[in-house]
Amino acid sequence: MTPSRAPGLPVGEIRSRARDGVQAVFPPCDTYGNVLFGAAGVDGSSGYVDDIDAARLVPSIFVPQRLEKLIEVGREPMHGDVSLDTTIGGFRAAMPVYVSALAPPVDAADELGLALCRQAGRLGLPMVIGQTVLPNCHDRLAPGAELPVLARIRSYVAELPAGYGGVVVQQAAQDADTEMWQLVYRDPAVRPLLDSGRLALEFRVGQGAAPGLGSMAVVADGTVGESAYRHLVAPAHRPEQAVWAGNPGTVTGEMLRELIRLMRDRFPLARAWIKLPPGRDVLEAALTAWHGGADAVTVDGGEAGTAWAPYRFLDHVGLSLGDCLRRIGRQSACLLVSGRMWEGTRAVKSIALGATAIGLGRAAVLAVEEDPAEGLVRLVQCLELEMRLLISAMGKYSPRTLDVTDVQWPHCAGC
Repeated sequence: MTPSRAPGLPVGEIRSRARDGVQAVFPPCDTYGNVLFGAAGVDGSSGYVDDIDAARLVPSIFVPQRLEKLIEVGREPMHGDVSLDTTIGGFRAAMPVYVSALAPPVDAADELGLALCRQAGRLGLPMVIGQTVLPNCHDRLAPGAELPVLARIRSYVAELPAGYGGVVVQQAAQDADTEMWQLVYRDPAVRPLLDSGRLALEFRVGQGAAPGLGSMAVVADGTVGESAYRHLVAPAHRPEQAVWAGNPGTVTGEMLRELIRLMRDRFPLARAWIKLPPGRDVLEAALTAWHGGADAVTVDGGEAGTAWAPYRFLDHVGLSLGDCLRRIGRQSACLLVSGRMWEGTRAVKSIALGATAIGLGRAAVLAVEEDPAEGLVRLVQCLELEMRLLISAMGKYSPRTLDVTDVQWPHCAGC
């Protein structure tokens, strides 16, 4: 039979589904743990267009804040006069950058994870530690072995300069039976963080950048009963494996307010963070969290996330980061955002649009893979220099003075 042609249709994908069945909905199983997923698909060729990347920073000709800085320093100000020092969710940081939580199996206490913690600590960047790796892992540890989350905290704290940074331990609804927050909160190694106000607990609503989808994993059939992934989705490409999913969790406004109250009551010395997916009611959810007493709200744009997920979720589900920022606007509370962050222009645009700080996720992993001793340090040094140059070019000398007028969207050329 001569193969039919179908211009305008993804013939290869259709044939793959006809040949492989539901396995074709997902990336190949051998990409689990090896590919850092986000918008633009597996190979970056999906044609995804990022609106923040398409926007432009637009400096002003008249620069009254530069005149103010000139009078303050007694000379023409330069980019070195930009002060990046800020507060992120209650933690002092030398620049408006933090390290995002990473999805399993990247988020593990292997050498990559520990190297990332050491470098983040040395830089004094707040760091979120995700706890989505087989929540009952503490039941299977060898006698005397250390919990992975505690090993990462120790590595981070060992490098941390006095007064800077902080650790954020993330937990989702499906992780509740681990009592991970309780284990961390009462561990003696964490006491210095508690005493200095540098421990936070973050509740993750849903699966970050993929709203409405529970965490997914490729696991061997024999380990399913020991994991958080209790719902069979599909057979994997290999007969000894299967694709399983955790539940996405059920949250209402009242439930979120009550959760924050319980976090405050049970862990009074820890700060409370809430992580939201890019849902259409992201403004309502963020306001609910802030009014309920959250110290910070983190929003993953649809471009963000390292989780393994169905192909079509990556490019077609959830608001883009630009849409999230437009809906939320500039608020007086702490808004943290992530999604394809690695260089200064995207960071400065996001801060101008209302973010307090930006999170490094996949870029941090790649940097540490490249050089386990200095890769993240050098990446952040590049980011710091670009941010100083860009903010100075806007005629401003603090990220807090950036605003929406500093950004022009591509569809608003005459604005």
